Amino acid sequence: MDESYSTQREELLSLEPPLRVAITGGTAGLGLALVREFRSRGAEIAFVARDKERLQRVARELPGTHGIVGDLARKEDIYPIALQVSGSLGGVDVLVNNASSLGPVPLALLADTECEQLELALATNLIGPFRLSRALLGALSASARQGRGAVILNIISDAAINPYPQWGAYGASKAALLHLSRIWDAELASEGVRVLALDPGDMDTELHAIALPDADPASLKRPQTAARELADAIAAALPKGELHGVRPASDPRSVQ
Repeated sequence: MDESYSTQREELLSLEPPLRVAITGGTAGLGLALVREFRSRGAEIAFVARDKERLQRVARELPGTHGIVGDLARKEDIYPIALQVSGSLGGVDVLVNNASSLGPVPLALLADTECEQLELALATNLIGPFRLSRALLGALSASARQGRGAVILNIISDAAINPYPQWGAYGASKAALLHLSRIWDAELASEGVRVLALDPGDMDTELHAIALPDADPASLKRPQTAARELADAIAAALPKGELHGVRPASDPRSVQ
């Protein structure tokens, strides 16, 4: 760890009140890495996951974090999640929409994709982030008015840009999320709320192993590395971003 990183991390740890961060899909892969990264930077964390057992395991590992059970694909779960996030953190400065669905597993051609599988990908990767962002928009706008800043980060993929065969459900949902993010960033600029859409790259995660079981893990990015880059990008989007973490990553793979 270089000296500048250590110094800036200590600046963040001394911030009062701490940054308040909500992360979906926070018990595995990139989501868990983000929970750990922001926690190490002194942030208050609320993380959302469907699996109660995993959620409890992460909460034991990281005391002081707030685990919330919920499914982003279920409309009826959204407002209870939003209420618990706001209540546990006392507001929200950053929302990371990370939870994702591949659609059909094993991956399938669009012609072989059931309508219900496409619907699940859209519900998890597009509609869920839209609903949760909308439900928390009042809290995020309040943070922006208070001068704390507000950032929504939607995790996308290069599959949102490139038409990979058999990635149709996932790619289409992430492409829609990318464009939704661009529109919302333009619409919310006057309120001081930033909406980012970032591709963390191919990572050694459970989701990637399910999608491509023959891939060599050694050739993939570590989730911890991606989490640091994404945290840097969020820090850069906040007022006085240099105080909210380390320097922005040189190439966080933004396709905003």
